[in-house]
Amino acid sequence: MRSYQPDLTPPWKKSAPAPEVPAEPDLVVEEAVTGFCGAVVRCEKTAQGPAVTLEDRFGKHRVFPMEPRGFLLEGKVVTLVRPPAGGPARPSRTASGSVAVPGARARVARAGRIYVEGRHDAELVERVWGDDLRIEGVVVEYLEGVDDLPSIVREFAPGPDARLGVLVDHLVPGSKESRIAAQVTDPHVLVVGHPYIDVWEAVKPSSVGIPGWPAVPRGQDWKTGVCRALGWPENTGAAWQHILSKVNSYKDLEPQLLGRVEELIDFVTLPA
Repeated sequence: MRSYQPDLTPPWKKSAPAPEVPAEPDLVVEEAVTGFCGAVVRCEKTAQGPAVTLEDRFGKHRVFPMEPRGFLLEGKVVTLVRPPAGGPARPSRTASGSVAVPGARARVARAGRIYVEGRHDAELVERVWGDDLRIEGVVVEYLEGVDDLPSIVREFAPGPDARLGVLVDHLVPGSKESRIAAQVTDPHVLVVGHPYIDVWEAVKPSSVGIPGWPAVPRGQDWKTGVCRALGWPENTGAAWQHILSKVNSYKDLEPQLLGRVEELIDFVTLPA
């Protein structure tokens, strides 16, 4: 007698088996049904079977069953499995949450640039995105304010292979900064901003160990007013170094800054 397979599904309709990937802590995946993207926090047994907890960039946690073909890793379907006891160390990640590339050399600098308003902005971007920027060959330079932004853009002479991204503080409707930014219309320039008066505010208060950033009366120097309100010595340079020392990764920054910096990196690194 002829032997038949019990599965009569035509071969062309069968899904190819997805590779199994250990759900190591910090592995960033996307849940296939909901599109929720986050880093693995932990795996655990539940009454319904193994489950994984993911944390997104905003600190939100969600638990998902570890079903076959249930996740995407770098755009490819995978099956998450519990990591073996005593298995390999967790994947190394950059401060921005990207997968680190051990031994990667810095790329030769692109013609494109990212401009930020001041030294503190540049230092914060370097602390969180520095590894990513070196691999991509993106140089960050700082301006002394944005009053002369239109002329600075003209002098830079942006083009398809030399895009310019600009990060502006306090870019809100009706502000001086918004009026200046509106004058820049070159298609090879992207001007984005965050709503904070100063980049200090883009660091989460909880990371600095304060209940919140104080309101400073109009007419006062904002940084000096913050130091006074918090009882810090009125040395804004030392205060900034204290704040910067509390930033260890993207998790210490507000989403309004995270999204804008990543938008600029994507824009500057687009193929010509």
